[in-house]
Amino acid sequence: MKQRLLLLIVLLFYLLPGASAQKHGKGYYNQRIEIQGGDTIPVIDMWPVYVFKRPADMRRYARLIYNVKKVYPIAIAAREKLRETEEHLLSLKSKRAQQEYIKQVEKELKAEYTPVLKRMTFSQGKILIKLIDRETDRTSYELVKQLRGNFSAFFWQGVARIFGANLKDHYDKEGEDKIIEQIILLYEAGLI
Repeated sequence: MKQRLLLLIVLLFYLLPGASAQKHGKGYYNQRIEIQGGDTIPVIDMWPVYVFKRPADMRRYARLIYNVKKVYPIAIAAREKLRETEEHLLSLKSKRAQQEYIKQVEKELKAEYTPVLKRMTFSQGKILIKLIDRETDRTSYELVKQLRGNFSAFFWQGVARIFGANLKDHYDKEGEDKIIEQIILLYEAGLI
């Protein structure tokens, strides 16, 4: 009798409205059944829910989600372009050919990303600096220094510092960038 009741409860659990939300790809929870010691246990994994004291905090969080969703694809593209560039530079023999190739890549990047970067807000730019560090394991300062030289890196760092940004910022997924990391994981999972 107890087994039939348990089976009935489990079946009702799965037949409830919204129980198949994860199958449609946009649910806020995932459910499964685990069998432990002969007992069937329904398990529900839920995404974190944030509670804000003030409406302004909720708006700030929503804006952070918007900004991360806007700049994260650019950071992914930067990682891929850097990988391609480094592979091609290894195949070039002379220093002059490498410099010409870097100038060619720089022209292509300017043509493609200048309009995008001009429409970017200051907050999005600061997030992009951190996400480039996350994706390439090198700060923006190190990348400019490697590809354009010390003087250029120093110059652009000075420009960034004038506007309150820092090209040497590191991405800290366990510390101050923990919320950004959670947003990225939700974005990659297709939940936001």
